[in-house]
Amino acid sequence: MNAEFDEADRRWMAKSISLARRGAGRTSPNPLVGAVVVGPDGKAVGRGWHERAGSPHAEVIALEEAGSLARGATLYINLEPCAHKRKTPPCAPAVVKAGISRVAAAIEDPDPRVAGKGFEILREGGVAVETGLLAREAALLNEAFITSIEKGRPFVTLKMAMSLDGRIAAPSGESRWITGEPARAWAHDFRDQVDAILVGVETLIKDDPLLTARPEGKVGKPLIRVVLDSRLRTPKEARALPPDRGVATIIAALEGGGSPKAVVLEKAGAEIVITEAGPDGRVALAPLLETLGERGVRHLLVEGGGQVHGSFLRQGLADKVMAFIAPMIIGDESAPGAVSGGLGLSLGDAPKLSHLKYEIIGDNLLIQSYLSDPIWARYRDDSEGSSDV
Repeated sequence: MNAEFDEADRRWMAKSISLARRGAGRTSPNPLVGAVVVGPDGKAVGRGWHERAGSPHAEVIALEEAGSLARGATLYINLEPCAHKRKTPPCAPAVVKAGISRVAAAIEDPDPRVAGKGFEILREGGVAVETGLLAREAALLNEAFITSIEKGRPFVTLKMAMSLDGRIAAPSGESRWITGEPARAWAHDFRDQVDAILVGVETLIKDDPLLTARPEGKVGKPLIRVVLDSRLRTPKEARALPPDRGVATIIAALEGGGSPKAVVLEKAGAEIVITEAGPDGRVALAPLLETLGERGVRHLLVEGGGQVHGSFLRQGLADKVMAFIAPMIIGDESAPGAVSGGLGLSLGDAPKLSHLKYEIIGDNLLIQSYLSDPIWARYRDDSEGSSDV
């Protein structure tokens, strides 16, 4: 039957989502999860969030804080409690054992190892289960996790920084700096929330980027760095080659396994991954994304240059676009554009962006948008849910 959630329910679910955000960038390949245990008197007696992969899950932390006060209480959680053993024991049986009488969960876990099994354990243990509260917000929070499971590849964000006339560099190739300092700081904060960053070899040669996350005031996470380099043209002195805290830079190439060039790059710290060729004669993106997914990459940030952006768009492998637009006009047709290589589409068939969001950062305009209806848009965003009791 249908269940009506009240304002207190909404407030506590919003709190669980807020707690889940504290683990942003640290829990992958696990989802972001927060939990609140609320006693019959309406007061919170336990809170928790998943801090990092391999650490205790949110509901376990909240239940431990609640102790005996968990008996007869309600557990608010933004994602279905897990039902399988990974690095930590399954959480659904722990919820039953703690004596929780009701679970309000925003959405079901899409992982086929869970996908309703956690709810089933709860029901069999006599726990009332209600779902759907703030479902859209909860799905947005974990859009990369959900997308990667459903599509079998990472959620892909294309990030571009361009002039008002769509150029990402001067005719000479100079691109530092199109965006202002506040925008660059924002970008490093965002990098700290993804799992991997990808560029093309042209960007690596021209800009010699570190490809690291350097958020202000804290140590950024080590990213999996990926360079598309079909013919192994990466300079051995490239700043992105030395491993970052043990994480090697992946060079995706079409040739070179065991070759002198490959040996040199491997000695510099790179990992060479030989891939098949795509329709454009370059590294095939779909198999590469599948490989990254197998390595636990849920969210891939592409800062690749116009050719790379064009390849992702042509092959339908981009989910989101983030475009920083600077108040300058380069005004030269020979200057590289944000997307190049030719999509070969008519105006009517050109990719249409949806769910646009605008923000001013310093003196730059940031536009965030999706290339298709996002995963979270299919979830209801109201206070009504469904209950099995």
